Amino acid sequence: MSEVETGRMLLSHNFDISNDIFPELSLQEFTQVFIDGLSQYDGVKCRQVNHPHWMVEILFPKNSFSPPQIGEMCADALVNKRISHQNKDDNFPDILILAGVKKTPPLSDSPDTLQTGEWGVDVVETASAEKFLTELGWEEKTEGKTIDNVFKVERLKS
Repeated sequence: MSEVETGRMLLSHNFDISNDIFPELSLQEFTQVFIDGLSQYDGVKCRQVNHPHWMVEILFPKNSFSPPQIGEMCADALVNKRISHQNKDDNFPDILILAGVKKTPPLSDSPDTLQTGEWGVDVVETASAEKFLTELGWEEKTEGKTIDNVFKVERLKS
């Protein structure tokens, strides 16, 4: 029997909404979203990391889940958490999962640093996904890249 290869993603949080409109999650709350939201999936493990940029580590069995599938699960977990916080008059955020494989050497030898070949994921909460992606230059930055190198998951308010 072959050994299960483990994939790794590190998540950061980009909160692009006024706190007056929707409350920002603390590091602990943000981490708990994914611990709770992904706990139902066999072999998927989440933990908080000690890093100035990365907040959450997700380990997953590559033979069971693709990175985009994990991205979809992350988006769903955050949507479900935000729905549970929502008041009728809240402006629900657009949620983006923007992911790319690290191609360059790591910046540190810390175990909580993104390593070459691992997925860095920006979890974005924004009032306008379209505006955020335009300002970021997402299309230009990802042009010609395949789903093996980069992916985007969108959950837009209706």
